[in-house]
Amino acid sequence: MAAALCVLPEKVSWMRVIPNLSISPEKVFFVISKSRRSDSEAAGNGVILESGDDDMSFGRGGRGATTDRAELVGFIRDLNIDEQIDLVALTWLGRGDGDLSDWRELRAQAAQAHNQRTASYLIGTPMLADYLEEAMAQFGKSFEEFEEQL
Repeated sequence: MAAALCVLPEKVSWMRVIPNLSISPEKVFFVISKSRRSDSEAAGNGVILESGDDDMSFGRGGRGATTDRAELVGFIRDLNIDEQIDLVALTWLGRGDGDLSDWRELRAQAAQAHNQRTASYLIGTPMLADYLEEAMAQFGKSFEEFEEQL
């Protein structure tokens, strides 16, 4: 029996415990998608020079970075407090402020910092989409899998 106890920790050491999230992966991937689109259009990569009334025209009168940004702000504000806290903690996790073993601490810090400006804070974070995507990868979720489901 003692030999089995010595072997067990070695087998368990490669397994990692993945914490539960209050926010669904689909919501996180929606934020990633909208954030990337908003960043791309703000940089001018999504501008279509022809004017038109359809949803694919960007700039004046069409959907663009401002619209995506406003939609993203509204979406984040509509999340419940636990989901907002998870989103901030995921951003920090993806930024490298810790790893999955630090999740409880990261989440506690995000809870302590939570306020009514969470949406503005997140949207103002450079590389938000990259950080969230990296964090979700640590949770075993990929943006590509999410896109395939659409």
